[in-house]
Amino acid sequence: MAQLRDLSMAELLSDTGYVCSCGRTHRAGLQVLKIGSGAVDFLPEALATLACKRPFVICDGNTWQAAGDRVDGVLVQAEIAYVRFQFQQAHVEPDEHAIAQLEAALEPDCDVVVSVGSGVLTDCAKVLAHAKGLKHIAVATAPSMDGYASNSSSMIYHRVKVSAYNACPQAILADTDILKKAPERMLRAGLGDMLAKSVAQCEWRISNIVTGEYYCEEIAGLMRKSLQKITQAAPKLLERDEAAVEAVAEGLVLSGLAMAFAEISRPASGLEHYFSHLWEMFALQADETPELHGIQVGVGTALTLKILQQLRAMQPDEKTARQAMEAFDVKAWEASMRAVFGSTADELITKENTLWHKNDPQARMARFARIAEHWDAITTIMDEELPDADETISLMRSLGLPTTPEEIDITQQQTRDAFLHSRDIRDKYLTSSMLWDMGLLDEFVAK
Repeated sequence: MAQLRDLSMAELLSDTGYVCSCGRTHRAGLQVLKIGSGAVDFLPEALATLACKRPFVICDGNTWQAAGDRVDGVLVQAEIAYVRFQFQQAHVEPDEHAIAQLEAALEPDCDVVVSVGSGVLTDCAKVLAHAKGLKHIAVATAPSMDGYASNSSSMIYHRVKVSAYNACPQAILADTDILKKAPERMLRAGLGDMLAKSVAQCEWRISNIVTGEYYCEEIAGLMRKSLQKITQAAPKLLERDEAAVEAVAEGLVLSGLAMAFAEISRPASGLEHYFSHLWEMFALQADETPELHGIQVGVGTALTLKILQQLRAMQPDEKTARQAMEAFDVKAWEASMRAVFGSTADELITKENTLWHKNDPQARMARFARIAEHWDAITTIMDEELPDADETISLMRSLGLPTTPEEIDITQQQTRDAFLHSRDIRDKYLTSSMLWDMGLLDEFVAK
């Protein structure tokens, strides 16, 4: 029987969904997908398929410059009137302020949101469309991230990076004529985001063992196929080879579909993304513009692979875990949270105390017991999923990607703070969570 990774794109997008061996039926909600030269020309057809007549087109100055003439041209030629909103700020944050601007500009007769952009604008459009009950068409302007087809948005609420779960766009148009002209930094960001997927699969499988979290091997297989497609095309991507750009775009969409099928971001993000999330939050606190998400994720991947390489050579020790559990000081932890997160710390502390309970000593030792019992299986997962750290870092350098925090102006203290508190911003089991359960996190942070 064919598995998810063996299905054609048309089969993956079937309305009936895919009855999976995990016991769930996977469907994404994506109805129209066009990847290739001239894909934007299908915008009127996509609108007709979705029975939409008046688009609300959102963009910023850069994305309109990249694709605005094409979008405007096909809509005008098709005699489709539209409302356009363009963010005026040089750097748009995906936060409450951005959504409020969109809501204020949205006209009552608009029945579809058309995002012209990449990560931030696509995420904002998902949130707006979901909140207003509208359809969403994503016009991609750069192969810089894998969230186009996902059912989640990476947003900032109350200055905390969160995943907002909403809906996959109903249509995606990825025009390689546009994508291949994206700034080189954005091409590298897409590669950095995809290199993280091996860590994500590893942590997802480990979490399934330690916490009982839902895991689907078929979705994981689809993600591995996506990663393979992109890594094979990577060397020619920076040459702006059209076939490579199309392959990377398809790989990014497959990655997003994997997240949509799982209904969580887990298949695509792990500790490496949390380095990025924390670094972005630190930049916001300092009123600075963060580096591109994918670039940060690439650096986080290099760090995480080194961390896991060291952990692979160790053994769980109950005495070490119990000593760390008994030495845990709630007040000291809260003080550290406030020192790192400032005004957002109280919200995170409240979530831990009322919802998550990750710091509960009995739960911590129960997780350690499962780690110790299944350590052979955990190390086997590491061996199966993770590439060699040094080889990955060499590949990144050959593609011009930064591999250390210092190269993207992240201080050693910011890296330590991000590593230490990565487990504290969401209820998601990461490598840092496992190190904490084993009583090793402080030691690894110090290294």
